[in-house]
Amino acid sequence: MEGEVQGFVADGYEPVRDAFVRNFTDRGDRGAAVTVYRDGRPVVDLWGGVRDADAPAGPSAPWAEDTAQVVRSAGKGVAAAVPLLLHERGLLDLDAPVAEYWPEFKAGGKERALVRHLLSHRVGVPALDPGLTPEQAVDGTSGPRAVAEQTPFWEPGTDHGYHAQTFSWLLGELVERVAGRSLGRWLAEEVSGPLGMDLWIGLPTDRVHRVGRVAAVEPPPVAAGGLRTRPRRNVTAAYDDPASLTRRAFAAIDPLPDENDPGYRAAELPASNGIATARALARFYAATFGEVEGGHRLFAPATTALAGQEFAAGPDRVLVVNTRFGPGFMLHGPASPLLSPASYGHPGRGGSLGFADPDAGIGFGYVTNALARSVTADPRAQALIRAVKAATA
Repeated sequence: MEGEVQGFVADGYEPVRDAFVRNFTDRGDRGAAVTVYRDGRPVVDLWGGVRDADAPAGPSAPWAEDTAQVVRSAGKGVAAAVPLLLHERGLLDLDAPVAEYWPEFKAGGKERALVRHLLSHRVGVPALDPGLTPEQAVDGTSGPRAVAEQTPFWEPGTDHGYHAQTFSWLLGELVERVAGRSLGRWLAEEVSGPLGMDLWIGLPTDRVHRVGRVAAVEPPPVAAGGLRTRPRRNVTAAYDDPASLTRRAFAAIDPLPDENDPGYRAAELPASNGIATARALARFYAATFGEVEGGHRLFAPATTALAGQEFAAGPDRVLVVNTRFGPGFMLHGPASPLLSPASYGHPGRGGSLGFADPDAGIGFGYVTNALARSVTADPRAQALIRAVKAATA
């Protein structure tokens, strides 16, 4: 590890610092940060390593206090706040057909698909025939048109499967139709700005210098304590099969874009290119159930309860494991163990994670530039969760 871990932990949270250090020494981290809020205030705020995971050997810029990173699907949980707030304001009915707001969506047998199906990966369009090029993925029109025209892989509402990439255009277009603003703009104006958070879907040009570069890493096969560092074999096998729904869902954009490309980062793809600091993720989730510094609270109590409500559970047709989803959030379960059954949030493929646990008063954020092969339960994030659990027991 280049450079020392910096930041602070409140008394009693030293196990989180220990786990964070071991992520570098034993689990392959290169640059990362973790923040934990409890009862509205930070009790852990740590960062360390290098800013750019793909930096050549030798000295490189250290991870700074305000370094942000691409968090991949951890942005799905952030994006989920937008439809929930629209629902809270009476602008979006979760039990209405999607086509009520987006008439073109009823094509291909989706006329009875509900908004709640769209939010919980039950709408049946996790893949596209054919997939999109990187240029089409970010042009603002090809993605929404493709998911609207796609014939569903199952009758909406009867099954569920992770919409790894298509969630971007499903959720983005629904918000655009309801709110008259893009999801990224709505998030910036109604959530990130008022709460003072470094959290973006669509990176502004004046914040480009704040974001480090990500790169794939291959951590040790078995980390300290015997922790799994590779995805489950059935997920890996399904992903390696070009004909599987798993592979097709993750390859809805083909080839996958360069995540360090400025054009990709400026686009609005809430399923995959959210950018955040660990501090912003933790503050965001803490604000979904209680007040944070400055007296800010994001959700009304009824919306907090809705965020943790189970909308889908059981065998996932894409991830090939049992998953649980609420309205846009992944819930605590075997595929993505969080703090407790009360937790809701979202992991990012490769490592990053944000979640809330209202029962424990916890808002959690972890971001990393070292993208491992993990899909939903990265060993680095899991080690930090166990340390938080020990500190709050």
